[in-house]
Amino acid sequence: MPTDNELATRTRLCCEVEVTPAFYDIDVMEVVYHGHYVKYLELARSALLAQFDYDYPRMRESGYAWPVVDMRLKYVRSATFGQKLKVTATITEWENRLRIDYVMRDAATGQKVNVAHTIQVAVDIATREMCFVCPPVLLEKLGVTP
Repeated sequence: MPTDNELATRTRLCCEVEVTPAFYDIDVMEVVYHGHYVKYLELARSALLAQFDYDYPRMRESGYAWPVVDMRLKYVRSATFGQKLKVTATITEWENRLRIDYVMRDAATGQKVNVAHTIQVAVDIATREMCFVCPPVLLEKLGVTP
């Protein structure tokens, strides 16, 4: 059972955004084209990282790039034009890599639409070498200890 401190940290490492699929996101089958879900995840990831003042410009300033090296999506049900979706992004790993888990739900019903995760690794911009341990700047920004 998680402690109160662990639950507080988990809650703090979470962000929710609302997105509404536009006409140009819809395919010939009249549902959101599968590739556009990635865009919705990125909106949630960007909002989450901004909470910690470690968005992409701040990453660059800190000397690290954080490319996505793995992305997994599971499509549970189709989203449609104009359907309001809530996308929750939660940081679940930060020691050797940055893993963010996502849940996309219909905003009105709460029904799950998509689940996903991304994995990012730190790359030293100066040397272009991948770091096998997350740099201290990430831990500092998240307010966590290894």
